[in-house]
Amino acid sequence: MIIAIGSDAKTHLTDSVIAILQACGHQLALFGALKADCALWPHVAYEVAKQVASGKADQGILFCWTGTGVSIVANKVPGVRAALCHDAETAKGARIWNDANILVMSLRSCAVEIAKEMLTVWFATAASTEKDDKLCLKIMQDLDAGKAI
Repeated sequence: MIIAIGSDAKTHLTDSVIAILQACGHQLALFGALKADCALWPHVAYEVAKQVASGKADQGILFCWTGTGVSIVANKVPGVRAALCHDAETAKGARIWNDANILVMSLRSCAVEIAKEMLTVWFATAASTEKDDKLCLKIMQDLDAGKAI
C-alpha cells in the first residue's frame, strides 16, 4: 500500500510511525519536514491530501502539534476524510463509519504506543457496509461534489 505521510516537524513519533509502516511493507511518500528541513503545516496537509484524493496514495497520515490544523486543511480537499484520532477506538470508528482515508495524530499528545495501536486498527478496519452508514458516506461524497443535502 502507498501511504502519503507528512508533518511540519520531524520527531520521535514521526520517526517511529515511519519505521512501523516500513516494517509492515508499505511504500511511503514523505512530505514536509519528513522530506525537507522545514515546512508549513497547511502546505504539508494539502500535499498529502492531494496525493490521497488523486489516488497516488492509498491512505495518508498527517501530524502537527495539535492535529487540528492539518485536519482542517486536508478536509478542504474533495474526496478526503481526515480524522484526528487520539486512541485506537477512535481510529477504528473513523474507518468504520467515515471510511476515513487520512489518519491525523497530534505531535503534542500522541505516544508511540498509542500510535502503534491506532495504525494496527486503521489498516485492519474497513468501512461499514451497513445501509445507513453507506448512505452517510454518500452524503459526504455529495457535499464534496457541491451538492446540497
